[in-house]
Amino acid sequence: MENNQNWKVFVPFVTGLALAFGFWMGTTFVTEESGKVVSNRSDNGFDMLTEVINYIDAEYVDEVSKNEIIEKTVKRILKDLDPHSYYISPEELAEMNEPLEGNFDGIGIQFNIQNDTLVVIDPIVGGPSEKVGIKAGDRIIRVNDSLIAGVGVRNRTVLKLLKGKKGTKVTITVTRRKTEELNFSIIRDKIPIHSVSISYMLNEKCGYIKVDRFGANTSAEFYSGMRKLVASDADRILIDLRGNGGGYMNAATDMLDGFFDKGELLVYTQGKSRAKSESFARSNEEFDHIEVVVLMDESSASASEIFAGAIQDHDRGVIVGRRSFGKGLVQEQNIWPNGGATRLTIARYYTPSGRCIQKPYSNGVDAYNNDYYHRYETGELLSKDSINITDSSIYKTDNGRTVFGSGGIIPDVFVALDTTQGSAFLNQLLYNGVIYGFAFQYADYNRASFGIYENPLDFKTSFEVSDKLMKDFISYADDKGVVFDTSGFERSENIIISRLKANIARNIWGNEGFYPIWNERDRTINEAISLDVDRVLGR
Repeated sequence: MENNQNWKVFVPFVTGLALAFGFWMGTTFVTEESGKVVSNRSDNGFDMLTEVINYIDAEYVDEVSKNEIIEKTVKRILKDLDPHSYYISPEELAEMNEPLEGNFDGIGIQFNIQNDTLVVIDPIVGGPSEKVGIKAGDRIIRVNDSLIAGVGVRNRTVLKLLKGKKGTKVTITVTRRKTEELNFSIIRDKIPIHSVSISYMLNEKCGYIKVDRFGANTSAEFYSGMRKLVASDADRILIDLRGNGGGYMNAATDMLDGFFDKGELLVYTQGKSRAKSESFARSNEEFDHIEVVVLMDESSASASEIFAGAIQDHDRGVIVGRRSFGKGLVQEQNIWPNGGATRLTIARYYTPSGRCIQKPYSNGVDAYNNDYYHRYETGELLSKDSINITDSSIYKTDNGRTVFGSGGIIPDVFVALDTTQGSAFLNQLLYNGVIYGFAFQYADYNRASFGIYENPLDFKTSFEVSDKLMKDFISYADDKGVVFDTSGFERSENIIISRLKANIARNIWGNEGFYPIWNERDRTINEAISLDVDRVLGR
């Protein structure tokens, strides 16, 4: 469906646009000058919405934009339907679609803004910047004739300058090693946006794959990562969908194909005006010998829940973590003549056992989007017994295990949010970006010295956060306004060290350096590695 240019079926990202505009329309309007009354008539053919908008455009005391009135009206109408129906302006549409379509046109760099300077973290392999000689650590100071260094530049501004149509040229000026100034002329090209962050072996028999979103290229990336793990002799694979807010429904069903025999039901949808539509596995399972563990949390939504729901209902694997977001509505996208689009809820989706996992939204959009805080306050993130089961209907998996709709996928194995090492000091470090900022600066200043490590694994096993490095970090934090707190540091020291080391590695090797260090202390991953899958599934 995603190739049809007029409409698409979405199970979209949970975090959407803030649609706060609207105006009240009455049934009777009186002009003080003439006393003329325009009533809401029920005559055949009378279109009140059009008539009112035309009336405002013609008679309102000040100049107004008819198009703006129409857009605000449409936004308000859709906003009042449900949390996932909304209007997208022409300007916002392309930006929202890029992560799902899997590419954009640009120069191909990963960058960070530090001290009002854009620093290249890494040129994308095979991209336009790498081809002309851009290197990690380069500082971009000008784009065409625009100075961007030392002027409080923001990410959005940089993206507007660097992105552009494929085949167009952009000239950038960089400083290298703080003194050398170089000019590069770069021809923009298609730049891939990856859905799968990493796939690697956690140990000799357990693999790990992290899926960030469900886009046009996700299934291809997923199968590539899975096959790499199978070739490494993995017999259990953890599929990490934590924080994955969804995307295209068919990306989830394409991924599921590898785990089920042809003809098995994966998901179905149904709406008032949409007949029941079932999606079945289309090819025999490729990974039939692999134990599957799916990691989820309160930010896993929509297409993530479709994937997990099929795995759980068919007892194909175990779900580990916390209750997922609870998004069971399906949107259809229509693009309108003005270039804007609407995404209208046209159906609900159901897992193979018949569950609709949509959570309630009768208390309004704000309460709906703030559900995370409600779960924290009620203790649900710390105890499975605190989960509020809103759908008391009982559903059965293939093996007869009981599952619930209940506004999300309830995990088979619950893992509480880890609060054991939290502190106000750590929160201040994170809120002010101190850990990442220091790690970036350390990696940048010492880039040449990392050549002693053969690869990220060598760094992971050999590099230690020394006392001197920690003292430098505390001094850096103080410079950034975070006052040292002895008790808070002692409580959070291990996690601070882990975050520093992982982020230093990220700034040198990207995700290949980050995740193997970051995941070592992850309670959910460690639980998933050690659990008895057969016992959980009752086999």
